[in-house]
Amino acid sequence: MSASAVLRPRALRAGDLVVVAALSGPLEAAYESDLGLAVGVLEGMGFRVRLAPLLEGGRRHWWSAGRPVEIAEEFNSLLRDPEVRAVVAHDGGQTALGYLDLIDFDAVVADPKPILGYSDISLLHLVLHGRTGLAGFHADLATPGLGGYWQRASVTRRAELEHLYLTLLTSTEPVGALPGGSSWECWRPGRAEGRLIGGVINRIVLNQAMPYAIPPGRFDGAVLFWEEMGGQAAYVWSYLQVLRHSGILDRIAGMVVGVPHQIAGLGPSASPASREIGGGETGASAAASGIGGCGSGVSAASRAISGGERGASVGSCGIGGGDGGHPSLREIVLDVVGDRDIPILGNVDIGHAGPNLPLPVGVRAALNAGERTLSLLEPAVRAG
Repeated sequence: MSASAVLRPRALRAGDLVVVAALSGPLEAAYESDLGLAVGVLEGMGFRVRLAPLLEGGRRHWWSAGRPVEIAEEFNSLLRDPEVRAVVAHDGGQTALGYLDLIDFDAVVADPKPILGYSDISLLHLVLHGRTGLAGFHADLATPGLGGYWQRASVTRRAELEHLYLTLLTSTEPVGALPGGSSWECWRPGRAEGRLIGGVINRIVLNQAMPYAIPPGRFDGAVLFWEEMGGQAAYVWSYLQVLRHSGILDRIAGMVVGVPHQIAGLGPSASPASREIGGGETGASAAASGIGGCGSGVSAASRAISGGERGASVGSCGIGGGDGGHPSLREIVLDVVGDRDIPILGNVDIGHAGPNLPLPVGVRAALNAGERTLSLLEPAVRAG
C-alpha cells in the first residue's frame, strides 16, 4: 500500500455486528438510557448491536472507562474479531493519548472496519489514517449523539441523518452533496477538491507533535476540517498558529470549520446559535457524557476584517456581528490564514454543538465555499 493510499473498510450489510465501545470516557449512570436509545438507532438501521464489556455499569478509572491498557486490549480484540464489522465509540473523553502505542495496527490493515466517533476519537482517526490509511468516520458518538441529539431532532431530520449514515456505511457509490444548513457561512469564497483530513483542532495539533504525525505531504491539496469545544478563543488562535508554523496552512486546498461550542472569549454572532442537520431548529437540552453537550454554541459570523491584506479576499461572503474586544471565530481564522487564497466554509454541522455530518478521513471531497456546499466524491467503503 502506498503512503497516500486510503484503506477502505468493507461495506456493511444488514445483520452485520456493530459494537458500541468505551474508547475513552466511561458510561455515566445518568446516560445509560441514552446509550439504550443509541442501540435502538443502530438496530433500526438493520444491524445487530453488542455493547463492549467496559460499558458495564460502574467501570471506570479516574476520568476514563478503564486503564489505557484495558481500553487498548478491548479495542484490539474488536479489531481482530472477524464477526465485528464496525465499532461505534460510546463517547469522547481524555484517554486516547494513553494507548496509541498499544494499538494493533496490523489488525487494522488485515481487516479494516468502520470506526465512528468524534472528540477524543478524532485522534484515533488521525493516528489510524496516518499509520494505515484507514478511512475513519468523523461522525456522531453513540450516547450523546445517536442517543441524545438525534432523539431531539425532528422526524424529518432524524430520517435524513439515518439515511445519510446508512448510505455512507453500506454503499460503494459516492454520497455526493451533504445536506447543508442555513447556519453554513462562506468565510472566504472559492472552490477546492481534496482528501478530507481533520478532527478536533487540539487533537490535530497534538498528533502532529508525536511519532504518529500525519506526514506533511499528506496535507498537500487536502481539505482540512476542524472543530473545537471548551477552552478559550485565544487557544484556538494559538492552535491555528501552530498549523501555520508547521506549514500545514500552506499545503491545504481548503478549510471547513465546525460550529464552536462553549468557547470563552468569542464575540457575538449574527447567525443561528445552534442547529440540526439541514439547518433550522435549535437543539434542546444537554445530553453528553462529559465531553459532548447540547448548547447554543457560538456562531462564527462577523464583519469582514477591515484593512490589511485580507479585506479584499473576503469578497461576497457577507458580513456579521462582532465587537472589538472579542473576535468571532471567523475573524480568528481569517487573521491566521492571512492572504492564503483558500476557500473557507464555516459554521458547518461537525463537532460538539449538535448532530454531526459524517466526514470520512481520507476520502476526496469538493468544497464550494461561495455556494456553501460540501460533497463527498468517493465512497468511504468498498465492496467485499
